[in-house]
Amino acid sequence: DGESAMQHNIYLFGAPGAGKGTQAQLLSEKLGIPQLSTGDMLRAARKEGSELGNRVAALMDSGQLVPDEVVIELVKQRLARPDHQAGVILDGFPRTIKQAEALDAMFAATGRAPLRVISVEVAFDEIRRRLAGRRWCARCNGTFHVTDNPPRPGNSPGCDVSSCPPAVRPDARPEAIEKRLQAYSQQTAPLMDYY
Repeated sequence: DGESAMQHNIYLFGAPGAGKGTQAQLLSEKLGIPQLSTGDMLRAARKEGSELGNRVAALMDSGQLVPDEVVIELVKQRLARPDHQAGVILDGFPRTIKQAEALDAMFAATGRAPLRVISVEVAFDEIRRRLAGRRWCARCNGTFHVTDNPPRPGNSPGCDVSSCPPAVRPDARPEAIEKRLQAYSQQTAPLMDYY
């Protein structure tokens, strides 16, 4: 139909730390459609402190993937929102073949336009450097990098440098980074052939 022909449904595919979130934000601003970041959704669930949030926190902190059923339900709820009807930029979902199949079924059931896939490819050594330098502020939810984007006045809403103490994200510890890259290689990389 005419409505789905106007939709921009984009999936940014790539390893953690490849820059999908940065590119998704730029595309969101340019196209005027929302960025659906499962990482942000999962971090919000974690912050709630609910039973689901605590389960999500334990998995994320150890570098493991959150179960498909949980992520699929979160995405389904988000795609049903009125502000997501003109299209969406998916960042961090799908991560498994099962999630991709569920997304295809959601799109078919709601008449959404087909998904366009953009692969963001970065060498694992560069990803390790990027992830190891990531910092975030629990107060303002700002994200930083120790060398590429250090905190400075005005680059974080709600905080200034003195009141915004960036901390190492639990998923940016070396052991968690290796688990994330391993999970990507085993569970997400096969999506390249799927798409």
